[in-house]
Formats: sequence, structure tokens, C-alpha cells
Amino acid sequence: MAVFEVVWKILLMALITYLCRVLTLVLVRKKIKSRFFRSLLEYLPYGVLTAMVFPAVLYSTSSFYSALVGMIVAIILSLFKRGLLTVALSATAAVFIVELIIRFA
Repeated sequence: MAVFEVVWKILLMALITYLCRVLTLVLVRKKIKSRFFRSLLEYLPYGVLTAMVFPAVLYSTSSFYSALVGMIVAIILSLFKRGLLTVALSATAAVFIVELIIRFA
């Protein structure tokens, strides 16, 4: 993946997150009382970022299976409320180990 492509994706994610927050402040002047809309506006940026990042996760390694194992490890650790560094390093280690197993099996 080219550096330009990575920078473009990061800028696009930042723009989408920024727009979601700014549009809410500009368009809605009074406090939103609906729990549904407050929840929607709170989680919308995370949903958009997930939709943009998820496909790249599955095709970021030389094997689909190692990417899948890394993603599963990351999801499980994040469900147990581990820190970002722990999740990232553990998922990377899982991918590395699976890649070694696939290469030498």
C-alpha cells in the first residue's frame, strides 16, 4: 500500500469524524433529548471508521487466515477491556505466529 493511500485514508477518516461532530453542533442548537438520536450521534463516527478499516484488516497479510486470527485476537482482548497497545501487539504476534505456521506447515 502506497504512503499516499494511507495518508488519504487517514485524512478521510479524520474529515468524516470532524464533520459528524461539527454538523451536530451547527445544526442542533438546543439539547437533544431523544436517547436514540444521542446514541446514534455518539456512535456514528466509530461505525464509519469501522466500515472503512474492516475490509483492509482482512487483506492486510499474505494469508486471509492469519488476518482472521489477528482480528479475532484483537476483538477478544478488546472485549476484555485491554489497552490499545496490548491489543495491537497481541494481534500482531498472533498474525506472525500463524504466518510462521502456514509457511513451515
